[in-house]
Amino acid sequence: MLPALTLVPTPIGNLEDITLRAIRILAEVDTVLCEDTRTSGRLLQHLGLKKPLLPYHLHNEHQQVARLLERMGRGETFALVSDAGTPGISDPGFLLVRECLAAGLGVECLPGATALVPALLKSGFGAERFVFEGFLPAKKGRQTRLAELATETRTLIFYESPHRIVKTLQQLGEVFGPDRRASLSRELTKLFEETRTDTLAALLADFAARPAIKGEIVLVVEGAAVERKERRSMRDDAQDDEADVV
Repeated sequence: MLPALTLVPTPIGNLEDITLRAIRILAEVDTVLCEDTRTSGRLLQHLGLKKPLLPYHLHNEHQQVARLLERMGRGETFALVSDAGTPGISDPGFLLVRECLAAGLGVECLPGATALVPALLKSGFGAERFVFEGFLPAKKGRQTRLAELATETRTLIFYESPHRIVKTLQQLGEVFGPDRRASLSRELTKLFEETRTDTLAALLADFAARPAIKGEIVLVVEGAAVERKERRSMRDDAQDDEADVV
């Protein structure tokens, strides 16, 4: 039997990234909860599925939770999807999952598409240890958070919108230093996918000169210098261990 709630990752761009299990779950649940019924409706149409769609987003999630728990208590099953990627990662989902668990209802989360992993691996900064920050505060607390992260030794991952990326690159350069290396990925898995890896200063000069920037952005920033030394030491130790085994 299906659990009351299943979190179903959806493609971040390329529709081939939907999994066979995700398709099966979407076909079997009673209702699909989605951020935008138009976006999810197009995906279901592409998959040849017809399901009731119920809006569930940042603006109505608190009002929806009690009703959804009541329906789940009667045995109805739901899939939660976001417009793209894994629900609950910088998207609605946490509140509903928490309340379902508190009510003793079954919750499952499928593995699948998320933008932060390919962007991290394409950066070449190493993925032994990293910190996912999601979206920085838009206004209040933004500078304070950047100052706190300036000495973070692990690789940093941010989500950013195209209309704020130039400002973000400028502020990161001011706080982290213009020579800190970063990798900017946009339009991941799509036709015009692009990844640029350079210093914060060089990335700022590049994107500030562009007339228009499109696509959601993942920005990966190399950790403070201490981390780079530690990573080299870890790799050297690993190579020494391999040599000893041989």
